[in-house]
Amino acid sequence: MTVTGSISPLSPSVTPPGTPQAGSHGPGRADRHPAAPEWQISDVPVAYPHALAVMAARAAAIRAAGAAELVWLAEHPPLYTAGTSAQAADLRDGARFPVYDAGRGGQWTYHGPGQRLGYVMLDLTRRHGSVAARDVRAYVRGLEDWLIATLDRFGVRGERREGRVGIWIADRAAGTEAKIAALGVRVARWVSWHGVALNVDPDLRHYDGIVPCGVREHGVTSLAALGITATMAEVDAALRAAWDGVFGD
Repeated sequence: MTVTGSISPLSPSVTPPGTPQAGSHGPGRADRHPAAPEWQISDVPVAYPHALAVMAARAAAIRAAGAAELVWLAEHPPLYTAGTSAQAADLRDGARFPVYDAGRGGQWTYHGPGQRLGYVMLDLTRRHGSVAARDVRAYVRGLEDWLIATLDRFGVRGERREGRVGIWIADRAAGTEAKIAALGVRVARWVSWHGVALNVDPDLRHYDGIVPCGVREHGVTSLAALGITATMAEVDAALRAAWDGVFGD
């Protein structure tokens, strides 16, 4: 896998790669020749406030036509985040880990080591593979397709559920199901940020402090809990390989 550039994990003063410098000018979004998104991987945990700052700056730069689109793969220290629909009663233990207002859609979720975040910053005024331009529903479905295709590379069947955002694993013999991946997006002036969270081998007990995504009747799972040993590098490679089948031009 080719990784272009790097993102400092902790320093909030770092200018996100590709951000236009003062006085720079570029072509309008409609005139710019589209290129494949830049891919970056952070190999140490990223402070959540810094991640928000990086995403906001990169999204603004994309809108200004001065930066390439970006897919950023990252991990965070243990923390809880609240989406715009989060209910206070669903935060069961707010003292357990730091709590952040994410500014994305959705409800409560957990991020921590062993979970791969895929932060996706795309210009949605143009088509990306099978995802039509200016169609947020199609974009969310594309993220789901991306996760399903990634899981398929590990022999895992990920499924959608009507009325429940995310990717689910069914145990039909036991009659149960659990969420393995969450989605939460923000789209501002047709540029996306935030994205997906895939459980590779996190401590699933950390979810006990919240009601994940407001769903009380189902649990969470991970590749490791399903008996699949996968390194984060292997998951990153699967995410990259699955991307083009959904978003590739």
